[in-house]
Amino acid sequence: MSARPPIKPIRRAGAGALFVVLVLTAGACASGASHRSVASLSGGGGSSGRPSQLTPAQLDQAMVDFTRCLRSHGVSERDPFHRPGHSGFSVEFPSPGPNTNAALAACNHFIAPIAQMKQANARRELAQWLPQLTSYAQCMRAHDIPMLDPNAQGSLNLGSVPSITNDFGRYSPQFRDADAVCRHLLPSAVHDDGTGP
Repeated sequence: MSARPPIKPIRRAGAGALFVVLVLTAGACASGASHRSVASLSGGGGSSGRPSQLTPAQLDQAMVDFTRCLRSHGVSERDPFHRPGHSGFSVEFPSPGPNTNAALAACNHFIAPIAQMKQANARRELAQWLPQLTSYAQCMRAHDIPMLDPNAQGSLNLGSVPSITNDFGRYSPQFRDADAVCRHLLPSAVHDDGTGP
């Protein structure tokens, strides 16, 4: 049996960390993109010292400092703003390009501690979820669904599983029945929009 495409990565609150890291990385690269991305950073959770947790006031101040720095380097940047449903300030990251790369390189240090904090929170959260995701995959296999254990990013995929020879796909009644039986094993924060975890 050939490997099947991924079902869908597990959604998690810490996914914002990946977004921030991607934005920071993109800020250092030249690109012809013409749109601006928005970063929304909340106070974060947990209390591990690696890296230290920033207070909501520190997060907001970092956003203000980032905006001021961009402006001082000639980038027209709107004020930090509150997005409905998010705590703390959000900012629009200017698109990387010839007119913004130097400013982004000079100013990203204001956002870097936030990105590190978000990454650490996401890693802790995923470490807590992996046992539950593995239990879900084992349950699905017990119901003849060829689900592999989650990968390091928490994605669950169908694939070649010894002793399971059927070809029940993602949208088969058999898959849906097994999912209904096993779903309680998933972390409570995993939300399903009807297409599975």
